[in-house]
Amino acid sequence: MNLKKPITACFGAMALALCGAAHAQMCEGVPTTARLEVLIENVQSSAGEMTGSIYPGDRSQFLKKDGALKVWRVPAEAPVTKMCIWLKNGPGDYAFAVYHDANDNGRWDHNLLTGIEGFGFSNNPQTFLSAPHYDQVKFTAAAGVTTLHVRLRYP
Repeated sequence: MNLKKPITACFGAMALALCGAAHAQMCEGVPTTARLEVLIENVQSSAGEMTGSIYPGDRSQFLKKDGALKVWRVPAEAPVTKMCIWLKNGPGDYAFAVYHDANDNGRWDHNLLTGIEGFGFSNNPQTFLSAPHYDQVKFTAAAGVTTLHVRLRYP
C-alpha cells in the first residue's frame, strides 16, 4: 500500500489551512462569514499608510462623519497595497473609500498648498471636483471572500 499520496495530501491540506489562518489573522476585525480583500493599485510610494473606510448599504452614511462601519490603516506598499477586513454585518451592500496618507499625519491632505494625497473608491468611479455618489461606489459582498480592485488617483 502506498501511503505517500495520503500523507502528502494531508500535509498539503494542513499547509493550506495554516496559510488560510495566517491570512485571516492579517484581516481587520473578528472572523465572520464574509471577508473583503482590497487590492489598492497605482500606489506611487511606500511612504506612510493607507486608510480605508467601509460604509454600510445606506447611502445616507456614505462619507459622513461617523458613518463608516470601520476605518483602519495599513502600511503603504507600492505599487499595490493589500487591505483585508472581516465584514461584521456579513454579506450585503457596502461602499469602500481609501486614501494614501503619504506624510503619515493621520488625515487626507487635499488642498493645493499642501498637495493632494492619493484616493480611491470601490468601482473606480470618475471623479472631478467632487466625491462620487453612493450608487457609483456601492458593491455587493457575498459570503466567503469578495475582492475589490481600487485604483488610486493622484490629482
